[in-house]
Amino acid sequence: MLQHRPHTTVVLAMSADGKIADFRRSPARFGSRVDKAHLEKQIAAADAVLLGAGTIRAYGTTLTVTDPTLLQLRAQAGKPPQAVHIVTTRSANLNPEIHFFKQPVRRWLLTTIAGALSWKGRLQTLPSTLGTGAQECPPEFEQILVFETPTREIDIPAALKHLATLHITRLVILGGGELVASLLGLDLIDELWLTVCPLILGGNTAPTPVEGKGFLADLAPKLQLLEVHTVEQEVFLHYRLQRPAD
Repeated sequence: MLQHRPHTTVVLAMSADGKIADFRRSPARFGSRVDKAHLEKQIAAADAVLLGAGTIRAYGTTLTVTDPTLLQLRAQAGKPPQAVHIVTTRSANLNPEIHFFKQPVRRWLLTTIAGALSWKGRLQTLPSTLGTGAQECPPEFEQILVFETPTREIDIPAALKHLATLHITRLVILGGGELVASLLGLDLIDELWLTVCPLILGGNTAPTPVEGKGFLADLAPKLQLLEVHTVEQEVFLHYRLQRPAD
């Protein structure tokens, strides 16, 4: 399956008790500068970033590559300065005024038929300052990718297969937990980078790296630990998903 889709890596920071945000689902900014640099490095190595609408709503922005060395490496590899940022949402219920839509990144929307119609339907005409009548607002997304299952959910396997045809070979997943759970349930995750940060958030409604219904122990995805790094008070864990062929 791997040759028919991008290589996928989940990159998340979490508290010592496994929470990626507090019970109010506030933006998780508890990672250190080292963790932020680590995240930027992972994004710089990717062709595209996939993130859920909840993550975009919480932060209102995304992390762009600014490190000169990383930008140079992307240029040497023939890549544009920034990875494509793909927002996945069934409803396309997004605020077009958030800062994310002003950042210098290529943005794609992955959604359902209803989501695409909803997003296109919110485009309005504004009076032209040049006196030439009405003009259409520029779209916030460069592409709208519509892949829908018979149950009107996003068809993630078909979407990833399509991304491979667009020369997206490495895809970084930035959350949230529902998206990661969906991808794990479909066996579409290859690696995980988890940063354990020195705080405890608690809360039975606080989100975790993997939400959804969960997995029974005997059917749970199995991991192989590849690397462990400790930098000051944070622990960086690098796993790969084990598969039957392993």
